[in-house]
Amino acid sequence: MTHRLTRRRFLKNVGSAAAVTPWLGYFGAQSVQASRSVHDKLNIACIGVAHRAAANIAGVRGENIVAVCDVDERYLGKAATDFPQAERYDDFRKLLERQDLDAVVVSTADHQHAPATLMAMNRGLHVYCEKPLTHSVYEARQVAKLAAEKNLATQMGTQIHASENYRRVVEAIRAGAIGPVREVHCWVSKGWGGGERPTGSDPVPAHLNWDLWLGAAPARSYVTDRYHPGQWRRWWDFGGGTLGDMACHLMDLPFWALELRHPTTVRAAGPPVHPETCPLGLTAEWEFAADGDRPAVKLHWYDGNLVPGHFAEQELDLEDLPASGIFFVGDEGKLYANYTELRLLPEEKFVDYQPPEKSIAPSVGHHQEWIDACKSGGATTCNFDYSGALTETVLLGNVAYRTGKELTWDAAGLKATNCPEADALLRREYRKGWEI
Repeated sequence: MTHRLTRRRFLKNVGSAAAVTPWLGYFGAQSVQASRSVHDKLNIACIGVAHRAAANIAGVRGENIVAVCDVDERYLGKAATDFPQAERYDDFRKLLERQDLDAVVVSTADHQHAPATLMAMNRGLHVYCEKPLTHSVYEARQVAKLAAEKNLATQMGTQIHASENYRRVVEAIRAGAIGPVREVHCWVSKGWGGGERPTGSDPVPAHLNWDLWLGAAPARSYVTDRYHPGQWRRWWDFGGGTLGDMACHLMDLPFWALELRHPTTVRAAGPPVHPETCPLGLTAEWEFAADGDRPAVKLHWYDGNLVPGHFAEQELDLEDLPASGIFFVGDEGKLYANYTELRLLPEEKFVDYQPPEKSIAPSVGHHQEWIDACKSGGATTCNFDYSGALTETVLLGNVAYRTGKELTWDAAGLKATNCPEADALLRREYRKGWEI
């Protein structure tokens, strides 16, 4: 592998042609019923108000925030200060009994995404839900199905999808810049995992409703700083480790560029499976069948301490592998991308490369896309049909890892045909009162 580093980015000749066509129907999006005039403001409820949720609230704060909900009174108090007219709740089930809502933003821990989202859509409300869309593969399918049945405006919170760089990558790949793509590598050095389940318990802080935080998950004792607010992603009952946290952002790019949908086989590897916590490092591979002019594709994932120093079989002209990225391998070249960078390799081959004319219109903003769709009946780029299939694929990596088997995947039947034990991991049990 060549270790000589050149920092020249693929920035020249990006093209000055005006964007001409929003690439929305490409995702199978359908128009929805408008909630109200585009000049009126939506009545929005926000479920979850801190950390990632605070950024989501900022994205919709131009509308009427009529209700805020959080199980932590500290966070709820701050949100109420920012939106003094909003009614406060600690239980989203009570919030969703309101009759004055148009739309809901869901930014809870992963295990509460589907219960809140499905309940809202069953009440005819448009939904913006943070990634990953759900906690289980089955939930992702149910959420996508209900969104279509109810004809609602939906958007998953993969905010980077709205970036200009992702658009340029999609255009380059689809224009054949590196030829047919048969292999993609995605990686991130973050590691959400490890640890043992505590045997003791601590008093629940007065500001936290622990039972409501657990929600649909099995009951367990509260332990300070082990779950809420920042460590829940490590635990199978609440999150999906690094794969669940980051793959919807990074795998979104090959899904978009290559029109991927459902894999045919899934395999994963890592340390011995722990019954409680996710691994500190994981590798996964999905195979997608050929579709039309696109050849079969192998999509690879690496995270945590299993991110390789380099790809043994591929020449990536970088001195050190960046902390995260997406690496497309085509018959005529390679393309490295991250959130802000696009680089064609080998660089000497593409010195005179002219990018295709821009064909994907600039985003009005990831949150604004959804707001506009709620009002006008238009489409969004990460609606629950597109993001549901993406989430299913991501979460199947964890299922393959936990079963220890390569899965032969029947997407129509939502079943691993060669692995009956996967059934218990494709869906989960819900505590009484939280069933979907």
